[in-house]
Amino acid sequence: MIKQAFVVAVLSLCAWAAHADVINVDNAELARLAASGAAVIDIRTAPEWKETGVLAGSKLLTFFDEKGQVDAPAWLARLKTVAKPGQSVILICRSGNRSRTAAQFLSQQAGYKTVYNVTAGMNGWAREGRSVVPASTVTATCVAGAKC
Repeated sequence: MIKQAFVVAVLSLCAWAAHADVINVDNAELARLAASGAAVIDIRTAPEWKETGVLAGSKLLTFFDEKGQVDAPAWLARLKTVAKPGQSVILICRSGNRSRTAAQFLSQQAGYKTVYNVTAGMNGWAREGRSVVPASTVTATCVAGAKC
């Protein structure tokens, strides 16, 4: 009985160690992390990118499409071309909700160890008057032939 409890405890610890927690960050921390080289992934849709602009240097990879659907394996394959699981990844969306979901997926199921979620999203970034660039200057980061 004690041996079984020990095995269960060890397996639980291994499962816990297999994923990282999502780290929520504000805009100041986003700016600091991006300046240090962490990959910023904007998971919004193309119309959203065009409407508000994007952070300079961000990678544009839609997670939820306009219908709210996700093709997680395809998205993950595209993400791995710009950020490997060992790298820090910052996810941003409009308000922080979709990016939180994507961040949990990366940390719990995809093996990414350091995943940041921008809690105020692009709405918060814009409210603070922080700079953006037109999406057209960044769309080249999308993988050829992929829907970004």
